[in-house]
Amino acid sequence: MRRILLATLLCLPLVMMAQTDGSAIYRTLKTEPIQNPMLWADCPDPDVIRVGDTFYMVTTTMHLMPGAPVMASKDLKNWETVGYIFDKLTDSPKYDLQQGTAYGRGQWATSLKYHHGKFYALLAPNERGAMGDTYIFSADKAEGPWKIVSRMRHFHDCSLFFDDDGRVYVIYGTGEMMELKPDLSDVIEGTYQKIFEREEDEKGLLEGSRMIKRDGKYYLLMISHTYAPGRHRREVCYRADDIHGPYEKQVILESEFGGFSYEAQGTIVDGPTGDWYGIIFQDRGGVGRVLTVMPCRWINGWPMLGDENGKVPEKMRPIVSGQPETSIVKSDDFSDTRLGLHWQWNHNPVDGAWSLTERPGLLRLKTSRVVNSLYLAPNTLTQRMEGPACSGAIVMDLSKMKDGDCAGLAAFNSDTGALTIKKRGKRLVLEMAEMTVELSDRDKEVTKVDEKVIESVTLNSNKIWLRIDADFRPTGQGGGRDAANFYYSLDGREWTKIGTTDYRMRFDWRRFFMGTKFGIFCYATKKQGGYVDIDEFKYTKQ
Repeated sequence: MRRILLATLLCLPLVMMAQTDGSAIYRTLKTEPIQNPMLWADCPDPDVIRVGDTFYMVTTTMHLMPGAPVMASKDLKNWETVGYIFDKLTDSPKYDLQQGTAYGRGQWATSLKYHHGKFYALLAPNERGAMGDTYIFSADKAEGPWKIVSRMRHFHDCSLFFDDDGRVYVIYGTGEMMELKPDLSDVIEGTYQKIFEREEDEKGLLEGSRMIKRDGKYYLLMISHTYAPGRHRREVCYRADDIHGPYEKQVILESEFGGFSYEAQGTIVDGPTGDWYGIIFQDRGGVGRVLTVMPCRWINGWPMLGDENGKVPEKMRPIVSGQPETSIVKSDDFSDTRLGLHWQWNHNPVDGAWSLTERPGLLRLKTSRVVNSLYLAPNTLTQRMEGPACSGAIVMDLSKMKDGDCAGLAAFNSDTGALTIKKRGKRLVLEMAEMTVELSDRDKEVTKVDEKVIESVTLNSNKIWLRIDADFRPTGQGGGRDAANFYYSLDGREWTKIGTTDYRMRFDWRRFFMGTKFGIFCYATKKQGGYVDIDEFKYTKQ
């Protein structure tokens, strides 16, 4: 009963006064509550562990590099990216935007564990053949460096699990399991087992395996996509006294939240005082898949998620008070000689085509390959957008662009709104355009790009400021505004709106499978050798 009581009180401050909306005034703690979504940004497929007083989390970023971001928090409120599990994927030229692309592929649903003083991560790119091999990495510190321990056959949405008896397993697919060799070098042949059969009411996909052990029992958490009338996406748990079964099932979360869809897929983790928490993602349209945090209450041996009504709470009390405010999305003046961990490249970067040292204090992006669209351009630098609303702005020096070069700032996705400066002979033209890419199903090859120029302006200056404002606030109609608006300035003070009003940002799982990103780009359509310098990326969030 004590643990149930503690978990039930997770949403309560030490001292509170009732409000008409059920919220509370946080006086004694002197800290703001966690407002769900905990991370209103594209952070799907989370796995979370705790080591000492620190929570570590890894999420999916697929074709962005470096990949498999590791984030850290002391309070489940303030998160910061502290490292990446790998810098690049190199099994195919598609990761270099050649002979196809890796949009929507790459790193998926990484499993994170801590065992005998080491961190372990297991991931399997969503690909065919050797490109889809399962990787196991290890590190002494979550920040890295991470090293490859082994590669083996593909396991979809898998969970690495170290049992108390020293045996190691991978649980994957829909209730499938194999044992690994003690050194993690490969599977032990002949150990394949189907640990449960899908029940009649599980008509949709079961995936997103996360296995934990508590008080001698095994708990396998999974997302259930149930498409029957009146049924919704939900999180289910399979429980057993023996890892090999038999397993029984319980629905542990079936809750919509915040004017958006029902949510599921994630994990549970214990806090330093013995309380438990659930961290589950929710699809939110153009911003991507966001993270929510909620109490995990152990009731009759089941990890029930949500508040006392089984719903995702609007607010949660941070585990500890007084933590410094951190963020996974940041402004940058590019004064460091190393690129900040808040940045990721679209596919593998061309290392020799960017620099923070050739002109100290500025980021230089060079053209290195002649391409015909942004979707094949190397070295597009990205950061997530965040809700409920945010803004990103850059200032660019255009003086070294060559004829045919394109550079600018985009709301980057498979449907993109872009501010592009194009060098045409000796002229510079700023265009606001809407772009859409079509990809082949198998190789993700770019088969068609549609570009519609909405407005263009001739420039008489080699310096320009560009800005994109994004609004993801709920509309009250089962979705968000997902609106982007575009601006430019010639002095950094007076801004002029250009192009589409409320450009609609979209999430499409069949193509990029990611939320919209800020994208800074420079590419050549005629000859390589030109470049732009970016003086600053200024980011604000509502």
